[in-house]
Amino acid sequence: MGSGILGTGVSGLYAAQLGLQTTEHNIANANTPGFSRQRAIQGSNPGVVTGAGFLGQGTQVVTIERQYNRFLAEQVDRAQSSASELDSYSAQIKQIDNLLADASAGLSPALQDFFDSVQQVAANPSHLPSRQAMISTAQGLTARYQSLGTQLAQMYESINGEIKQSVTTINSYAEQIAGLNDRIGIAQASTGQPANDLLDSRDHLVAELNKLIKARTSSNSDGSINVFVGSGQQLVVGSQSIGLATTVSASDPSRLVVGLKSGAGVQEMPETLINGGALGGLVTFRRESLDRVSSDLGRNAVSLALTFNAQSALGQDLLGQSLLSPPPSGFSPAMFSVTEPVVLANAKNPASSPTVSAAFVTPIPFGGNFYTDLGVSDYRLSGDASGVVLTRLSDNKQWAGGDVGAINTLLASDPQGFTLSASGSLPAGASYLIQPTRDAARKITVNPALVADPRLIPAGGPVRTSAGTGNSGSGQISAGAVGPGFPAAVGALPINLVYDSGQLRNFPVGARVSIDGGPAQLIGAATDGVAYTSGASIILLGPANTTPPSSFSLTISGRPNNGDTFQLVRNSGATADGRNALALGELQTLDTMSGKTASFQEAYTQLVSESGNKTRQLQVISEAQQALLVQAQASRDALSGVNLDEEAANLIRYQQAYQASAKALQIGASLFDTILQIAAG
Repeated sequence: MGSGILGTGVSGLYAAQLGLQTTEHNIANANTPGFSRQRAIQGSNPGVVTGAGFLGQGTQVVTIERQYNRFLAEQVDRAQSSASELDSYSAQIKQIDNLLADASAGLSPALQDFFDSVQQVAANPSHLPSRQAMISTAQGLTARYQSLGTQLAQMYESINGEIKQSVTTINSYAEQIAGLNDRIGIAQASTGQPANDLLDSRDHLVAELNKLIKARTSSNSDGSINVFVGSGQQLVVGSQSIGLATTVSASDPSRLVVGLKSGAGVQEMPETLINGGALGGLVTFRRESLDRVSSDLGRNAVSLALTFNAQSALGQDLLGQSLLSPPPSGFSPAMFSVTEPVVLANAKNPASSPTVSAAFVTPIPFGGNFYTDLGVSDYRLSGDASGVVLTRLSDNKQWAGGDVGAINTLLASDPQGFTLSASGSLPAGASYLIQPTRDAARKITVNPALVADPRLIPAGGPVRTSAGTGNSGSGQISAGAVGPGFPAAVGALPINLVYDSGQLRNFPVGARVSIDGGPAQLIGAATDGVAYTSGASIILLGPANTTPPSSFSLTISGRPNNGDTFQLVRNSGATADGRNALALGELQTLDTMSGKTASFQEAYTQLVSESGNKTRQLQVISEAQQALLVQAQASRDALSGVNLDEEAANLIRYQQAYQASAKALQIGASLFDTILQIAAG
């Protein structure tokens, strides 16, 4: 009986001691990240048979159990992954929103200042200080484009650095998880008991990993786990860490992408597979917002340059020079210069792949003004067995043809603002990334010739019209408007039109004349007549097949008498003529972009609005996701978290159990001593 009392007392002491140690362990790790509360699970020892039945032999601690629920932990990981992705995306797009919407650093004030100066030149074209002010504001406008473009380019570089750092950290976590897998397997195999603290450390690493990228796990029979990212790509398999790597994109050498390590090097992963966590937020932001904003800003710069230059080409400078002169060598009335669309050959293209280039389409005139069809998407040109395919990456719309020429033919009826050319046929497997406007804002400049001599600004019109001084009728002629290629239409200046019995005669031989846009009439001889209608638009087209199509339009109204003449002459010595500057100023409010649906200012305002809306949308979603994360963490902590009040109560409970077992042991020892004394007596 004494031995039974002593053994039972010792077992109680030991169980209470383990309970105290477990409670102290919980208290010590109350603030340890990832720690799960533990408790000692007791069981009774098998009893021994006596005449009075089974007699208990005390207790034993079966295991130290951690309070953990896999489903609650996975719920926290998923919520954490989404919250980190939204936080990362939101932090990046806030920079763009602040950049574009800034009242002083944004584009709107610079656009307004520039067109104000154009209006000043239109009002006083011979005033050199006004011309110099126009050049200065043009330089200020290009500097603003360049500044915004440079800051966006720096964001690309920053994201490259953050992606690289994130991948390094992800690989570190993967290696630690693989190491813990090995240690957990050894510990549990040797003891048959769960390695609670090692399991907590591994689960904490998985949680930290989900802050960077969405990771899923699966369990193995030896206690190890496998970690997967993307659509099932292995990051950790048991004690083996595979890891991720960064590599230069095969399609765009300026872009760092994420890939999987393999025996052959790095296998590039599609960006759509990198989701969740800070890394997923960075990649998604770059793909969805930064690319679009950069291209949209570049589109604005290119559209301004192309349309302004197209209208400038119809003017005459203060020295009397125009494309009608003929112009002196090197004469260029263009105000701005932009680079052609960027075409990047894929690094994996076959060796026989040709060189592909792209060029902007000359702005199309409408209503006396110009517009572009440029969008904000990038494109991919690829070769296959049947020919070539052009894909618009924003919506995957495709144009397919036998060669690049066939693609250009399709784009003529569905314009995208550029044309393509290739030095040869595209072999199957060849691929090219076309970025029409991605980096254009950073590279727009002012024509250095105009900077050096503001007199070269083409503010005037190259052609002047007048009614004959000896006319006896009431016919009047408009100032006329030149169109693209106008030198071919009016190259035979001076032109003296003569009214004769309801006909206008003496048009240049070989020219074509259209009335109100109707069928063109070929002028075979100076005596050929064109029917006169008061106020009708007379369009002088010049010879057929002129590139670009040539035109000069005018109207004659009233009632001319036979023999009345109307002259078209060179606008010599017209230093006070500001007709072309006036047309240049009107470009500010006309729909020159997006296929004549938006002005420069409207397109930029829309860009700012879209960025602001996206920023606010992400902020709202991020706040909601944070609330879900807090709820998930609270559910997990209700089970796994350490409650110090509860642990304090456990300390008292185990202390009393320890004291009671010690008292029982003391009584057992006293009885044993009494028996020994009786036996000795």
